[in-house]
Parts: sequence; C-alpha cells; structure tokens
Amino acid sequence: MSVSADKLETAVGDILEMTAKATEQGSKLWEKLINQPTTADDPAACVLNDFSEAFRELGEAMMAHPGKIVADQMEVLKKQQELYQHTVLRFLGKDVGPVVEPEKGDKRFASEQWSENPLFDYIKQLYLLQGNGLMKMVKDTDGISDHSRKKVEYLMRQYVNALAPSNFAGLNPDVINKTLETGGANLVAGIEQLTEDLEASAQGSLNVTMTDTSAFQVGRNVATTPGKVIHQNDMMQLIQYEPTTKTVFKRPLLVIPPFINKYYIMDLRADNSLIKWLVDQGHTVFVISWVNPGPSLRNKGFDNYMLEGPVEALDVIETITGEKEFNAIGYCLGGTLLSATLAYLKKKRREPIKSATFLATLIDFSQPGEIGVFINETAIAGIEKQMNMLGYYDGRQMAFSFNLLRENDLFWSFFINNYLKGQRPAAFDLLYWNSDSTNLPATMHSYYLRNMYLNNRLVEKNALELDGVKIDLSAVKIPTYFLSASQDHIALWQATYKGAQAIGGKPRFVLGGSGHIAGVINPPAANKYGYWTNDAGALPEQADDWFKAAESHSGSWWVDWQEWVQTQGGTEAVEPRVPGKGPVAAIEDAPGSYVKQRIVDVLGK
Repeated sequence: MSVSADKLETAVGDILEMTAKATEQGSKLWEKLINQPTTADDPAACVLNDFSEAFRELGEAMMAHPGKIVADQMEVLKKQQELYQHTVLRFLGKDVGPVVEPEKGDKRFASEQWSENPLFDYIKQLYLLQGNGLMKMVKDTDGISDHSRKKVEYLMRQYVNALAPSNFAGLNPDVINKTLETGGANLVAGIEQLTEDLEASAQGSLNVTMTDTSAFQVGRNVATTPGKVIHQNDMMQLIQYEPTTKTVFKRPLLVIPPFINKYYIMDLRADNSLIKWLVDQGHTVFVISWVNPGPSLRNKGFDNYMLEGPVEALDVIETITGEKEFNAIGYCLGGTLLSATLAYLKKKRREPIKSATFLATLIDFSQPGEIGVFINETAIAGIEKQMNMLGYYDGRQMAFSFNLLRENDLFWSFFINNYLKGQRPAAFDLLYWNSDSTNLPATMHSYYLRNMYLNNRLVEKNALELDGVKIDLSAVKIPTYFLSASQDHIALWQATYKGAQAIGGKPRFVLGGSGHIAGVINPPAANKYGYWTNDAGALPEQADDWFKAAESHSGSWWVDWQEWVQTQGGTEAVEPRVPGKGPVAAIEDAPGSYVKQRIVDVLGK
C-alpha cells in the first residue's frame, strides 16, 4: 500500500487531533520517566560505568591506528555517494540495484515499501551503510582486549538497532500507512500501551507486552498434564503426574527445571509437552515447581535450593514409590543444580541418582555467551547493592536483559507493533511463559553470579562448598546424557560440551537443532530440527572435533534419549503409581499454587 496525497489530505485533520492527544500523553509519560530516582548504586549505572571503560580502551586503540579509521570512513562515504546516485536514477525511472541489503532473516524491512519506494529505500540503505560502518569500525580495531571488544560490540549493536528507521513513526512506511488509516488513533493506543507496560515493569527496564496474556491461564490451557502436588516446602512444590500406561518403569524420574523461569515450558500444550511425553513412555514423573520468591526468602542460598529441592524431593519419592534408585533430568539452571547435587550426594556417600540428563546446561562457565558482557565485578557489585536493599533480584529485569540479547526479535518488533502501530500482540503460549517471570533470592543469586559465572568454581575440585561439603564433579561416575542446542545463545553448545567433560564417567553428548527452547522442546511428531550424535567413543578435547565426526539424524532427540535411558537399568515393569493413593496424600491438583504466583502477586507491584 503506497502513501497517496489525497489520502493524506483527507486524514490530516484527524491525525492532527490524535497526534495532539498522543503528544499530551507522551509528555506525561516522559515526565514520569525522567523523574525516576537513580543513584550511582543502580545496576544500570554500574553497568554503564563498566562499559565506559571498554569504550575508553577502544578510543585509545583507535587513536593508535588513525589510518584504519580514515580508510573505513572513506569507504562509507564512497558507498553513500553511490547510494545517492542510485537514488537519483530511481527517481528518474531507472532500474538500479541496491548498494547494500539487509542481512538474510532481517524482518525489519520486510514491507515492500522499503524496496519499492525510492525514498524509503534510500533511508533504509543509508541506515544500513552507517550502522554496518560503525560495527565494522569496532570489529577491525586492533589492540583491544576480547572482553572489552565484546562489551563495545554489544552496546554498539544496541545503539545501531535502536536507531533503525523502522523504530520511528515518521520513517516507517507501515506505521505511516497505519496512521493514515486510523487518523492517528494507533499513536494514542500505542502511548496507552506503553504507559501500561511501564507501570508493570521493574525499575530501569521496559518489559514490552509480547502476547495477549488474557488468552492463557496456568492450569487451564497451559500446564495441563494431570497430576497432584504431593509435597511442598518454602522453596518448591513437588508434582507427581498421573500414569497413562498399564505398567510403568520401576525407576522413577525426577525433573528439575530452572528456577529463573517456571517449569511449564516443558508442559505448554499436550502436543509439545515433554512432561506428558515422558509419562506416556511409561515413566513415573515427578517435577519440581519452584516458588516465586519475595523479600521474605532473601537469605535462601544455592544450598537451600539443593537441599529443599532435589535432595528433599528424592526422599519424598522414595517414600511414595519405595524405590532407592532414580533417574533425573535438569534443564538449564536446573541442570547446574543437578550437577552440584550429584557431587554433594557423592561426598555424603549417597548415590540415589543412577542416570542424569542435562538439557542446555552450563556446568563449565568459561564461555558464558553474550551474557558474559555483564559478568564482571563492577556489574555484579551493582546488582548486589540493589538486591541487598530489596531482598531479591526482580525477574522482570532479568527478562529484559535476556530479551536484549535478541533485541530486534524480542524487543523492537513488539515496540513497533504495540506502540507505533497501536496493535495488541497475538496470543502465543511460549511468549506468555517467557513473560511469566520469577524472582531470585538475593543470597542465592549473588552466590550463583560470583561462583559460577564470575569465577567458574563449579568445575574446580573442592572449590565450592554446599551445606558444609566441598564438592568434586569429577568424582561423579554415573551415566550422563547432555543435550545442547546448536543455536543456543544462552548456553552455547561449545560451553555445555565442556560441562560434559567435567563430570566423571561416560557421558553421551547430543546436539539438537535450533535454540535454547525449541532445541529442547522438540516433540517427535513435529519432525523438526533434527540432532547430531557421535558414537565414536570418548569425547574429543575440542567440541568442533566432535561435530566434524558427528552423524546427523532427522526428528527429535527425545527418541534417542528414551533409547539411552532404557539401557541404564531400572526398566522392569511395575504397577502404575497413582499420586495421592500411596503413603503420601495429595495436597492439591497439578499444576499447584506456586506456579501461579506472578511477580505482581508476590511483590504487590
């Protein structure tokens, strides 16, 4: 749809009226934003101070090689002159090719107007030339440390992507057309949505609404696999699921989800629920549902999560089933906790878990991925000061930080849809889960950041102490299964590979397709993504060497895991265990009450 003069003339009155309303609301919103209290102790201020040091290092390195800067700038100017000439020719009706094109998969310029209209095409290409030039300047500068380069590249990328013309109402042809169609009502609706989102966001962040939250209810159309809560404490509820097979495997299965998100990523819908699939394969499945902590749990540490989480859960499962041997699955941070639990129990001369599975799990934190730009003493100290004041780390801040790792897909696309076009986002269960954040207790989060991310002590022998016990992962000799995802930007697969090498015994390493979520939640019926295995023997030292000799498979890793776990023992057929019918009474129906606690309910704001 093109922008015509007659359409502009008929709509201009309505637009002026609506724009005036949007401006009035925007002024009030801006006043609220600039009046938010900030101090030097705010995490954002600490992070910016740390980034400023990286930019200082970049500036010194650039000044040492001025010729390279001049050459890069001249190249950009040359391309800009070529773009200007091409644009003139296009206005004269000539057919000329682009000087620069968006990268494959860049959805910001998908509208035909960005290519067919010479003016918008010029704006798009000029932005790409200048943005690419800035990023190339950082990449090509010698004499800067890798850590500082990553910080500068991250912040420069945020800057470049924030200035994309698609993010501005007057430069985005789709927004202009929408404004003409609605007489500016989209701008007013957008300001209203922005105001609502800011009210619901943690201080210092903007949690853009990603989905129609009214379309979902935990226990009604997500997290619906039948089961019972059969135990609870301050930290978790333990769910046992209803069996669906005539017999079940003798050895029960405990699933430990991450406590930075809610467990129902593994139980969104019946057709992609890992939990339901495990039940349907004949496993007696128990899942930990973590509490959404507030200030009262500020002193709960990592060892509390271990003792009141998997350790206590194993005792309860033994009471219910009479079994003393178990399989366990840990996802993301739940897998990190599982590894520490295995080492702790080993030192206590206990080995109830006979096979352990780690899904997209970091154990060796030497390659933390892009989140590593925030891992340093300055940034962590800033977070700790805020947590000491509040008693918790606000999960909405964490969600905002993780969304900015994929800013165009997980922030700016919704910014445009919600605030510029004035549209409500569509209903999408995965994004509903992604928006359903959880807090972290101050003590635990500080321990996790310092001992795992900052100092990488989990893989050091006897470097970590939990509940008075120094742990050693290499002493754990049970069979392990590691599933990583090839496009995971949170737990890089090369880093999770190092974790498989850190635990003793014989690990099976499997690489799935896609990312941190889709690579794990990949049901066989979907027949998507595929996976790689390498059965040559011991894991090679380097992850890339493992991949070179790996064999590609279609379908889901779930099937491969089921075949593997059945070779680990405990597969004798026994009568199904019905939750609440044994020695432990049911407390309530699954999914329980803990998982329904949203941050606004916990904090009252």
